[in-house]
Amino acid sequence: MFIHWALREIHLKIVYYGPALGGKTENIKYIYSKIDPALKGEMIMLKSKEDRTIFFDFLQLEVGQIDGKKPKFNLYTVPGQVHYDHTRKVVLNGVDGIVFVADSQREMMDANLDTLLDLEKQLIARGKTLEDFPWVLQYNKRDLPNIETVDAMERKLNLFGVPAFEAVANQGKGVFPALKEIIKRVVTRVHAQLGEGQRMRA
Repeated sequence: MFIHWALREIHLKIVYYGPALGGKTENIKYIYSKIDPALKGEMIMLKSKEDRTIFFDFLQLEVGQIDGKKPKFNLYTVPGQVHYDHTRKVVLNGVDGIVFVADSQREMMDANLDTLLDLEKQLIARGKTLEDFPWVLQYNKRDLPNIETVDAMERKLNLFGVPAFEAVANQGKGVFPALKEIIKRVVTRVHAQLGEGQRMRA
């Protein structure tokens, strides 16, 4: 969370996390294509050989003001490849909420779990944990033939009972429901944090 006092904006960071090529970029691209151009910044894409990191920001006026300030959300993806550990660490700095994009293909279940455990490790290094941090699950690629059942994915990945959404991100299915839920969770947490801060100052 970062407060831009001059513009009276509160900047909140949501990161799309998950295994390589699981659909993180498709989520961000679809969201970007549907947001009013007057409310969004430029989309920046950093390409590597195996993966991409992309990000942009947008004003979300529908949730109302937070402590008298307009909320601006910064959406990021992180590379899924293991050897991009440093990039993931940098992108996760200051994160307020996470959409974990899981690949529904059966052969990707180990990669999903490994990446989720890596996320927990990264959060613990920042004094956080998945147990009490705003995040949601998105089960992507539900249109493919060789996919795991939702029940099985819930058992393997949804260890803390967070909201989960079926998706086909490259078609836009399930993209905005996951985004709206993580925004709601982040805003609720920020309201609580700001309220606690005001009580401590009183």
